[in-house]
Amino acid sequence: MSIPIIEQAKIQARVLVPLVKALQAELGEERANAIIRKALGDMYRRLGATWWQAQAASSLGDTMAAAFNRFAAGNALDYEVVKQSPDAFEANVTGCRYAQFYKELGAPELGFLLVCSSDFPMTEGFGLDITLTRTQTIMQGASHCDFQYRRIAHRDGAEPA
Repeated sequence: MSIPIIEQAKIQARVLVPLVKALQAELGEERANAIIRKALGDMYRRLGATWWQAQAASSLGDTMAAAFNRFAAGNALDYEVVKQSPDAFEANVTGCRYAQFYKELGAPELGFLLVCSSDFPMTEGFGLDITLTRTQTIMQGASHCDFQYRRIAHRDGAEPA
């Protein structure tokens, strides 16, 4: 039995939110958040690398479509795919129950720290040739989250595979 990622995030939040608030009170928000971003970033990079290697897929678009399906499970996300190709995947998230949950907790800024901030280090785990651009999130008050994944040319000038 697989637990949807949204439910895992809710379980984690019940422990992490009080812990983060205590660290912020003790160390100051900036210092506490930096420690949390580093610790969780390292973990998400490893998770991203492990997940990416398990996919063994050549199409970035197909692989990221599968990832979005996993994160959307349990009615967690509403999203529209803008572009899907072997070297790109773009999607706009228009509804986010992760953001709704953290807003109900009264801690949307912690939702961004604990959920949204994982996207970039996880992408780093995919490899040096995959990049993510995201300019806004629902968690921070935007109308939608804009994800743009790209496979970039290798440093030797070779085109993406």
